[in-house]
Amino acid sequence: MQRGVMYGVLAGALWGMVFLVPRQLSDFSPFLLSAGRYVMYGLVSLAALLPMIRTVPGRLTHEDLAALVKLAVVGNLLYYLLLTGAVHMVGIAPSSLIVGVLPVSVTLLGRRDHGAVPLARLVWPLAMVVAGIACINVDVFSTAGTSGDAAGNDTLTKLAGVACAVGALACWTWFAVENARCLRRIRHFSGNEWSVLWGVVTGALGLLMWGVIALLPAGALQTALPTPRWHTFWLLNLGLAVGASWLGNGLWNAASRRLPLTLSGQLIVFETLFALLYAFIYDHRLPRPLEIAAIVLLVAGVSWSVRQHGNEDGGDGQSIEEKAQAAAH
Repeated sequence: MQRGVMYGVLAGALWGMVFLVPRQLSDFSPFLLSAGRYVMYGLVSLAALLPMIRTVPGRLTHEDLAALVKLAVVGNLLYYLLLTGAVHMVGIAPSSLIVGVLPVSVTLLGRRDHGAVPLARLVWPLAMVVAGIACINVDVFSTAGTSGDAAGNDTLTKLAGVACAVGALACWTWFAVENARCLRRIRHFSGNEWSVLWGVVTGALGLLMWGVIALLPAGALQTALPTPRWHTFWLLNLGLAVGASWLGNGLWNAASRRLPLTLSGQLIVFETLFALLYAFIYDHRLPRPLEIAAIVLLVAGVSWSVRQHGNEDGGDGQSIEEKAQAAAH
């Protein structure tokens, strides 16, 4: 279990970068950001697939391909499209705090899955997570316009940004639960193989999206930009493809296979914490008191949840899922 928790935290550290890049590329359309990121992710995944090209594709069934397409569309392309729109319209902190509700939404959606700890035992850990998110909300909206996060936006733009962030939350909630279930159901691929196939499928869909954008009239989605900005665009998207997408997804798959769904859902909170940390560094400022309180509450809530799952394991370090597999064999 400890290794699974470590993998989940590292994945959160890498995923936190996806909130910062749209801020650095605020002059690019969310459609281009989503398509560009996943075209690069597809190329990286294709390179990772080459050493196993003779064995892995032959095991791919029609059901597997359908699952990969759904995960790629909802968990990658649509999620990042909505997230970049939210960051552009309301900033990093509000977007990350809304997506930060994931530990609650994933836990609730996955409460009937095998290995889940009864919700009655998670009430107080979840309450601490909710309290932490509430602190971030109060801080962000009581200090509107005082930081670098989308200061001066009108009400309609902010509402649209919040709607995008809520849409991103819905996408990631569905993805986190469905991907964990796929990994438990599909045993003919390792976590790494599944991540590579997922990346290749996502890249193909990203390329298709880029082709559709190219067919639109000039200036329909993107204003003209100087060549150096395009160099920065591809460099940052390459960084996301290697770090946040390829390595981050591989780490998350490894965590999902070692942990009950309710616990893996709790660990998604580290994506929010790292996104806030990167925002503080980018804005060259220290966290305010309410932000510090939020971080303490979130970490404490997740730690408490880990202990609850450790008690459910019976103290032998195995997850309920691992015990069930051992008994079956």
